[in-house]
Amino acid sequence: MNAITAGDLDIGRWLPSGVGTNDVIAGLAALAVLTAILAMWQTLRPKDRVERRLEQIAERRETMRREALSMRARRQSLRPVSLMRAAVARLDLLRSQHAAEARIELARAGIRSPDAMVAYLFGRLALPPLLALIAVAYASLLPLPGALRFAPAAAAAGLGFYAPKIYLANVASRRSHKLRLAVPDSLDLMVICAEAGLSLDATLVRVSRELAATYPEFAEELAITAAELTFLPDRKLAFDNLNTRTDSPPIRAIVNTLQQTAKFGTPLAHSLRVLSAESRAARLTRAEEKAAKLPAMLTVPMIVFILPTLFIVLLGPVAISVMDLFGRH
Repeated sequence: MNAITAGDLDIGRWLPSGVGTNDVIAGLAALAVLTAILAMWQTLRPKDRVERRLEQIAERRETMRREALSMRARRQSLRPVSLMRAAVARLDLLRSQHAAEARIELARAGIRSPDAMVAYLFGRLALPPLLALIAVAYASLLPLPGALRFAPAAAAAGLGFYAPKIYLANVASRRSHKLRLAVPDSLDLMVICAEAGLSLDATLVRVSRELAATYPEFAEELAITAAELTFLPDRKLAFDNLNTRTDSPPIRAIVNTLQQTAKFGTPLAHSLRVLSAESRAARLTRAEEKAAKLPAMLTVPMIVFILPTLFIVLLGPVAISVMDLFGRH
């Protein structure tokens, strides 16, 4: 067997004529640079809609996996919710009419926790007997007649049954007021986005992003609507869900305008500009109505608090002088 000499390891002997070792090194370096450029371009190039959707699905799957793994660590803190869920499921309350109404009320109040429905139904189930027992315990300490002994318990049970509903109605009313205040500014931003050439979906996403700090409630509703417009098969269903969640006349007007624009092909920017002017005029009208009601609303506090004090200040010294005069005689 022949021994390998140093000449056999010379790369130049294996290269074609006219090609040197330096040429090979330069070619390999150029290939490495080209590979690096292609890798960077593949990483930084804008992705199409399908790739972005696949990445979102992968991120969502990873998020769900982490939530499933962390569920064991939070099992102790979720034990009361599990008990409430078991009680509600045993009575089959999630399929009742109260559950359908509660789902709409919770959405209008902005409460989107998956356990909110269970807590609401369990509260309406457990609060009446609990408050009734407390009322019976306090009523036994009071000298009440026999016919009125159970009246506090009945009143407490009624209060416990309607208290969660009243609470949700108050929260939904305050949230509806905040949504109404956000309509004029949001319409102006929609007009700017529409005139810039953005589509309706991109307009909703952009406006929700810009209003997140100022009007978070309205920004959340727009973001949910934009997501539903992307995933739901019928776009009208997304707008109907927005009307159901908000139950606000100004937002209903926006939805009707967007649907008519999509149906008849009218310019979106022009329709939104007209709607924005009408919204600001309606806001000014409501302010004028409140200002007109102010004198009538101040009449009762003036009669109850201001006039007695004024009479005491004006007639008090006179009454004291008359009393001193009759006292001398």
